[in-house]
Amino acid sequence: MTQPVLQQATGPQFTRIYAIGAARGDLVVDNDQLVGPIDSSDEWIRQRTGVIERRRASADVQAVDLATTASLEAIERSGISADRIGVVIVATVSNTMQTPSMAALLAERVGANPAAAFDISAACAGYAYGIAQADAFIRAGLAEFVLVVGAEKLSNYAKPTDRSISFLLADGAGAALVGPSETPGISRSTWGSDGSKWDAVGMDATFDEYRNGEGSVDWPTLRQSGQTVFRWAVWDMAKVAKQALDAAGVRADQLAAFIPHQANMRIIDEFAKQLKLPEQVVIARDIETTGNTSSASIPLATHALLTEHPELSGGLALQIGFGAGLVYAAQVVVLP
Repeated sequence: MTQPVLQQATGPQFTRIYAIGAARGDLVVDNDQLVGPIDSSDEWIRQRTGVIERRRASADVQAVDLATTASLEAIERSGISADRIGVVIVATVSNTMQTPSMAALLAERVGANPAAAFDISAACAGYAYGIAQADAFIRAGLAEFVLVVGAEKLSNYAKPTDRSISFLLADGAGAALVGPSETPGISRSTWGSDGSKWDAVGMDATFDEYRNGEGSVDWPTLRQSGQTVFRWAVWDMAKVAKQALDAAGVRADQLAAFIPHQANMRIIDEFAKQLKLPEQVVIARDIETTGNTSSASIPLATHALLTEHPELSGGLALQIGFGAGLVYAAQVVVLP
């Protein structure tokens, strides 16, 4: 008997981002509210990070609530019915539980069932990882539309006395609705990892240590080796950004915007110098009033940029995420 040939799905040649949605924590937390436990000052935080204030969520607001608000906006603005979404991807490191996924609950909340749904843990590169996957899924014929969300409530993992990262951390969610396009709207992604720097940024204890009451372990919180992360972000990630431009066949002077992960204003400014971005390229600096929201920072910064500069719509933006792992991802996209 002749063995049958398996059927394969095929999809469109190109994809694009149809719309962006955003949700920020409801509380505005300025530097003066945080400096006491770290024996610091508003001036010190501003000089080191560029952060004036950050947005954090009230105790009864979870990351999935922020994800729902951002997703509903993206779906509404896209004009696409939620039941046409074939995959829901949530990038997060702050879900309230290991399982089930935030994505499954989000798919139910926004009316995307029975879409495939899963979470990815790629920290501050999570959203860019999700965009890479959405592009591939659609072109492979696995879904017509994909909802990509970065959602975090990092304040749950901020230690008030930590001087390395706690004063940066914020809460928010950003969502993108990705679908087919007649012209290229998302370039080939440049992504990867460097596990040799695995302990440069992450949790200060495991949940096993917390459960077992080992030593002085309290609730695990985030911390980082600032200099290691800074050097890696500025020098290594500038190379990745240039590789992403080459992969897209785009020069820096052809960009309308540069949207890096909102890690630190000094990193963003040094990035711009390394890339030799001309003055006409608008640089996202959402960290100043939002803070560092990890996987949510790129879509939140994109949303803010398009709100302030609607003329950027249709232009090219280089976006790059980088963080714990260490992991990174970058691509050039057409702004919705």
